Amino acid sequence: MGKFNGVLFVSDYDDTLYDLTFSVSEENRAAIRYFIANGGRFSVATGRAHTTFTPQIEQERLELNAPVVLSNGAAVYDYQADRYLERTRLHEDTPARLQALCARFPDLAFEAYHGEDIYVHNPNVVTMTHLKRVGGPYTACPIPDMPVPWNKVIMEQDEPLLKEVRAHILSRWGEDYEAIFSNRYLLEVTRKGSNKGTMVAKVADLLGISRENLYCMGDNQNDIPMLALSAVPFAPANCAKEVRDWGARILNHCDDHAVAQAIELLDKRY
Repeated sequence: MGKFNGVLFVSDYDDTLYDLTFSVSEENRAAIRYFIANGGRFSVATGRAHTTFTPQIEQERLELNAPVVLSNGAAVYDYQADRYLERTRLHEDTPARLQALCARFPDLAFEAYHGEDIYVHNPNVVTMTHLKRVGGPYTACPIPDMPVPWNKVIMEQDEPLLKEVRAHILSRWGEDYEAIFSNRYLLEVTRKGSNKGTMVAKVADLLGISRENLYCMGDNQNDIPMLALSAVPFAPANCAKEVRDWGARILNHCDDHAVAQAIELLDKRY
């Protein structure tokens, strides 16, 4: 039995484990190998969907030995068993609501996720930058032509407009949705109760991990629900102000192997 037996470490992916140079450093990979070799369970909780995260596993030589939280909490996928453990869907009225929302906010762009497929409305520079980074194929089409059901939606524009959009959604349909920023230009919408915190808790329970042995690390507002579960909530130095103000323990910048630093601290803790 290793020193990390019964310990689960869950990291956000983009701008936390995957750095601003678009890679996972060898320092981080080596630390993860050490953590797993000594009994730890390591996983990722990401806003990426299965179709955009899966290629990263081979490309970045990721080692994962616990189910992964995908789509900002809309899914849990077990890569060892190659199957979804959980997958939630947005309210059936979402397409009609989004059509009305886009009529009110005509500059709004969004990506709708239907299974493994991405459909795009009114793509803008944020949309294209995001899709280029995650590498997912997509189809641009009118909202009524997008197949349903949707698992999640990413809304894209500048932060001031997205704050208006978020307030509008929550004031009218707040009982049906989570609406949380993953950065200043991306507002992620999932089914109510489907967030990183809820799904990380389910993974921990599935593995029999107690809360005092659960550790999470993330850089943005959508990570706060899982950071709230963490025995020590870690964040890279490049994290959003909201995460810093919330009270996460700030470590190195993601470009300076922050995940490896967190594992080094766990090595001292255990």
